[in-house]
Amino acid sequence: MRPNGFIKTVTERCRVCYTCVRECPAKAIRISEGQAEIVPERCIGCGNCVRVCSQNAKEVLDTTDIVRSLLDGSDKVAACVAPSFPAEFVEYDWRRLVGMIRALGFDIVAEVGFGADLVARRYHELLAKVNKERFIATSCPAIVSYVERYFPDLVDKLAPIVSPMIASARVLHRIHSRDVKIVFIGPCIAKKGEGDNEDIHGEVETAITFVELRRMLTESDITPDAVEPSDFDPPHAGTGGLFSISRGLLQSADIHEDLITGEVVAAEGRTNFVGAIKEFESGALNAKLLEVLCCNGCIMGAGMSTDAPLFSRRSQVSRYVRGRMDTEGENLGPDRLGEFDDLDLTRTYTPSDQRLEVPFEEEIRQIMARMGKTTPEDELNCGACGYDTCREHAIAIFKGLAENEMCLPNTIERLRSTIDELANSNNELASVQEALMQSEKLASMGQLAAGIAHEVNNPLGVVLMYAHLLLDEHKDNQTMQADLSMIAEQADRCKKIVAGLLNFARQNKVLLQTVDVRHLVERGIKSVTIPENIKVVAEDTLETPTIEVDPDQILQVLTNLISNSVAAMPDGGTLTISTSRDEDRIKLIVSDTGVGIIKENLKKIFEPFFTTKQIGKGTGLGLAVTYGIVKMHRGDISVESNADRQAGPTGTTFTVTLPWQETTETTP
Repeated sequence: MRPNGFIKTVTERCRVCYTCVRECPAKAIRISEGQAEIVPERCIGCGNCVRVCSQNAKEVLDTTDIVRSLLDGSDKVAACVAPSFPAEFVEYDWRRLVGMIRALGFDIVAEVGFGADLVARRYHELLAKVNKERFIATSCPAIVSYVERYFPDLVDKLAPIVSPMIASARVLHRIHSRDVKIVFIGPCIAKKGEGDNEDIHGEVETAITFVELRRMLTESDITPDAVEPSDFDPPHAGTGGLFSISRGLLQSADIHEDLITGEVVAAEGRTNFVGAIKEFESGALNAKLLEVLCCNGCIMGAGMSTDAPLFSRRSQVSRYVRGRMDTEGENLGPDRLGEFDDLDLTRTYTPSDQRLEVPFEEEIRQIMARMGKTTPEDELNCGACGYDTCREHAIAIFKGLAENEMCLPNTIERLRSTIDELANSNNELASVQEALMQSEKLASMGQLAAGIAHEVNNPLGVVLMYAHLLLDEHKDNQTMQADLSMIAEQADRCKKIVAGLLNFARQNKVLLQTVDVRHLVERGIKSVTIPENIKVVAEDTLETPTIEVDPDQILQVLTNLISNSVAAMPDGGTLTISTSRDEDRIKLIVSDTGVGIIKENLKKIFEPFFTTKQIGKGTGLGLAVTYGIVKMHRGDISVESNADRQAGPTGTTFTVTLPWQETTETTP
């Protein structure tokens, strides 16, 4: 049988749900670049993928054009109708169906059921004359193809008897001549390839499914009411009409599936027939005859259009056979079986080994590791990929039939990781956006501060100069001295504010130098007057303390943070300054046990001119300048604080992180 190319995937409809992979007993479907692709040489034509695809993404080769060409020719054309037809055409009497088929142009309309009667008789004779030999029944072409491809060592166990279709063709050729062209009509996609097999080539021209027959009748506008009822051409079928039902061959051949002796075993369905053949090969199933069907009987074939359930279809076939035997028993086929005792119903089979190399255990382990399966607990065997176990999936990947991405748990885990990465990226983006907004705010404030400082500085100098001149002139006037001192003091304060504005405006350039962080910390501590009631603790865990920064600006950062910590501990406490390295960044942590910062103010502390100090004690620019310096160094600054004694010890911790790279020269 050559089913190559009889089924293909319509890629634009395929949703890659892996249902077809799961239902394919031959694993003849390759997932490549996210698309299900049928491998022709591995396909056995069972049609499971067609039947289970909810998106109608599997397309069967249309052979109706071949039939029309035959009907338009000069030779007689015979239609061989499979025994399962009563389960398909339930809406009108079978005689109307025969009349409609004749109306298409067929000269002969015969029942494959008579060929099934002949085949059943040969099976009965085969089992009667053999002793220790074992056979696999060959009525199902998909089973024959499966054995030839995947169990080539069992080819000699295939029963040397043709299928009912070929038997019927040989009967018609004997009755009507070899020139009769025969078309099989049935529920089986695999039949499209059976007639092309070299061992039985020339018996059947082509095959169409019941679905295709319905389409031809519709396109030809042939309806039941428009035709004369007609009977099948003889010879008529007897119990061979039951062949389309599971175990129908056994009943027709008067072969009993004895559960005690186990000499005859029947199995059907995607998983059952595969398991039965495996056990037959291993010897665990020591039956004389293994009767296996790829479907649950031919009545469940992929070429059927009905959606009726299994037992409803069975009853339709049984009712037809019973009715025919009750009304026309003496005219049925069994009375003519003797006429064909000498008819050759034998055939041979040719192995077509499609077994693939089994990978070594190490190769399987490596493939599974790529899917995140490194321990037995990781092997969920959920079947979502279309394979029963994770190992089978790994082997299929090795064979080029599957992809890593088919593993749903692994895909979900990678998706979760991607979501986490996106969330982190989003958080970083939000942080950068916030920093950018703060930088823009600082830049605007800097420009404003520079302008104000420039305009205010000169007149402020004049005020200070004349205030001091007046102080010198009125040394003896106490009242004037007090007023003039107030003017000079406030003017000095204004000058400091202007100086702070100028410093703030100038933070726009970084002059990098290689420095020792420990030296910067020591200078920062020395540059601030620290009361005796405050204990200073310096912690250093750096093996390589050098870093490339602008030393003056980082010193200003440390000075600002230390000054704030000292101001937050009016009653004393502990000031801790620690340095450490975290991967490629250096951390500077300034922590105090002071009064803390209330939650409402934590988001405002880096804003220019925001301060919690008393009027005259601070400008509100220190932390804004600190923030700008850190960001210009491509670093980060964060703060944690507790001002509620009921929630625990109060205090504030500022953490500055700066990029680190290995250096050799240092500037103290």
